[in-house]
Amino acid sequence: MDTVTRGELDAFRATLRGTVLRRGDADYDQARVVWNAMIDKHPAAIVRCAGAADVRAAVTFARDHGWPLAVRGGGHNITGSALCEDGLVIDLSPMRAVQIDQHRQRAYVEGGATLRDVDHESQAYGLATPLGINSTTGVGGLTLGGGFGWLTRKLGMTIDNLISADMVLADSRRLKVSAKENPDLFWAIRGGGGNFGVVTNFEFQLHAVGPEVTAGLIFFPLAQAKTVLTKYRDAIDSLGEDVTAWAILRKAPPLPFLPLQVHGTEIVAFAIFSALKQDAVQSTIDQLRAFGQPVGEMIGAMPYAAWQQILDPLLSAGARNYWKSHNFATLGDEAIDIAIDYAGKLPSAHCEVIIALLGGKAGVPAPADTAYAHRTTPFIINVHTRWESPDEDAKCMAWARELFNAEKPYAAGSVYSNFMSQDESERIPEAYGGNYARLAQIKAKYDPHNLFRSNQNIRPSP
Repeated sequence: MDTVTRGELDAFRATLRGTVLRRGDADYDQARVVWNAMIDKHPAAIVRCAGAADVRAAVTFARDHGWPLAVRGGGHNITGSALCEDGLVIDLSPMRAVQIDQHRQRAYVEGGATLRDVDHESQAYGLATPLGINSTTGVGGLTLGGGFGWLTRKLGMTIDNLISADMVLADSRRLKVSAKENPDLFWAIRGGGGNFGVVTNFEFQLHAVGPEVTAGLIFFPLAQAKTVLTKYRDAIDSLGEDVTAWAILRKAPPLPFLPLQVHGTEIVAFAIFSALKQDAVQSTIDQLRAFGQPVGEMIGAMPYAAWQQILDPLLSAGARNYWKSHNFATLGDEAIDIAIDYAGKLPSAHCEVIIALLGGKAGVPAPADTAYAHRTTPFIINVHTRWESPDEDAKCMAWARELFNAEKPYAAGSVYSNFMSQDESERIPEAYGGNYARLAQIKAKYDPHNLFRSNQNIRPSP
């Protein structure tokens, strides 16, 4: 890593529309804060980019001076990959513009935009694209890892709705990638993470969704979890693509529709979503409710944008977070029993075990059609460990690892890259599956010196 003089840095600053922050600058400490409070890195410089030209200049500067490089979109990744120690951070957060072409049903989204930004603009026209479940998540990181959420069973993954992207590569070239332009790179960024360059703009296919949808929560006591989850697993094929239901095992938050005596007790809840009107899916809602005896529920018509933010209070920035995750080809009795057992001994009131449901349109492409390979995965169990004080680090992380290890014999041996923690580099081949070798070849073509390595890193093949 070259030593950069003050004059060289000032000359670099002069080429930008955005700003450069270094240690000691007024906004530096705030600019290095990311969603996961466990991350405490000190970059040598943070470039708050105002546009693609700034991104290109920052890539050139980092490459030419041999500086480590990280790219920040929403700063939401569990690993803290948006930052690097003693290197340069390309901060895209000022680049949050979203433009909607109502007639072509397209969204043009800058690299620093969040899910909330996209929903805000697209819902003005009753349009949406499949994104995630927390509105503060960055669109860039979500998309590059694959992307799934409430609309996935009906409309596919986020990458299945990506039409094109504008990128800055390691050699500072700017390229448009699509099915027709640089198709190998377009294939790679649909699930291969940030390994291949900086995406400054995404073009997404939009669909008629909302503004009003059917969604809500049904709560059962944890004592009923075995029956509820077994019936849930057995009924998945009958749900159809129009309904998504995720299961969440945690302590009940103090929601107004729950009786006071339920607050803080262990529960299993269904988070249910459909883009259809309630009368069209009422029979499915009734079916899910009948799996047990609910202790409370709130379900009905609501704005799509509001549902996209429903979990935000449980996922707010500033807490300490550690995740462990497995993909499951089937949710066997053993896997269900283990999840229930550990949900009964949560190390903090903020921890939860989430059973996410994919399938439907997510499983239509073949595993080799995009870099995201796990198309046949119907279930993902994410162990979401969350707490407030560093004093709780050891017990909370131990709980997550024990649960993860107990589930491992029953899992599919693969993992969603966006759910991997910072200590799981040995699992990177599991994240990319049978597509890893091709990804390594494309990496060698576009980033042979591995400039973009602050991620679930794919090393360039020799």
